[in-house]
Amino acid sequence: MKKIFTLCCLALAASSAFAQTYVNAESVEFDPVNNQWLVSNGTRMIADDGAGNLSFFGTGAAGFGSEIIGNTIFVSTGNTVVGYDLNSEAEVMSLNIPAAGFLNGMATNGVDTIYTTDFNNDTIYAIDVSSLNNPSETLIVTDTEQRPNGIIYDGANNRLLFTTWTSPARIKAVDLGSNAVSDITTTNVNLIDGIDRDSQGDYYVSSWTPDRITKYSSDFSSFETITTPAIDSPADIGIKTATNRLAIPVFDDVVFVDLEVLSIADSSADDFGFEISSNPVNQSTYLQFASAIPNEIQINLYDVQGKLVRTLFDEKEVTGIQKVLFAGLQLESGMYFVSLSTETGFNKTIQIIAN
Repeated sequence: MKKIFTLCCLALAASSAFAQTYVNAESVEFDPVNNQWLVSNGTRMIADDGAGNLSFFGTGAAGFGSEIIGNTIFVSTGNTVVGYDLNSEAEVMSLNIPAAGFLNGMATNGVDTIYTTDFNNDTIYAIDVSSLNNPSETLIVTDTEQRPNGIIYDGANNRLLFTTWTSPARIKAVDLGSNAVSDITTTNVNLIDGIDRDSQGDYYVSSWTPDRITKYSSDFSSFETITTPAIDSPADIGIKTATNRLAIPVFDDVVFVDLEVLSIADSSADDFGFEISSNPVNQSTYLQFASAIPNEIQINLYDVQGKLVRTLFDEKEVTGIQKVLFAGLQLESGMYFVSLSTETGFNKTIQIIAN
């Protein structure tokens, strides 16, 4: 779910210039049929080739969640779920759920069922799409107890996993045998939006407070944080599992992260283990550090004259492994200095080159 913005001129929605611009990037799905990313973007869906080339997909509305089964992408808008053919881009299904308040995150079993969270009513629906001409919904969870947002299907364990918006933000499970809801973990972030899984079975969730991606091991026994100054209010993330490429919608952009490059060995939490993955820096570069105990940590980027260019990281009560990405961060060519400092007096500076 993204912040609500008022557009002063709705006529722009029909212009060719608007087709090249994100205005409310919300949910990202990789389309294997056409080798592109499809992004719910407020009133329209945008196709993104991952290299900065954008175009409209179809003409129908696509406000929030999205999922693909076969040749059809399903999207939610208001209290309606709509299906579009990936080849013709034509609408092939529409199901209105009058009792729904705000259909948000979506998941699929990959065969015949879509699952969607109702953010306003704290409920979850299962939608049978085996017949696009006659879809039907079933209310499978009547009270999630917290605002449900992102959701994912975990077939190996016959369950759904979903994130919650209200504090304390949790990741919860729905047993698809009984439809019972249980807690998986209470997180150290708030306002969680999306959730997805990589090819190794590890999970990623996006949060607004703070703005970051948190990576959890497949059993949720451990986690590390991933952030970048380029993300603000990251929404419903998507992962292309074939290449482990993560797409992060951030209102007016989609930031892409190659998860395979996040491979520096775990930092030593005793000396913060502050290091950089590659230098000269590029869009795959990241900083890594760790803290064994809660610590206030700030990382600043300075130019050669010592002028502050940007604060890359500034948080209190930081623990565990942290990764700060350069993805989406545009730097002019030249030399810079990245400095990490803590409230306990630790300080380390790394010289970097941007080409």
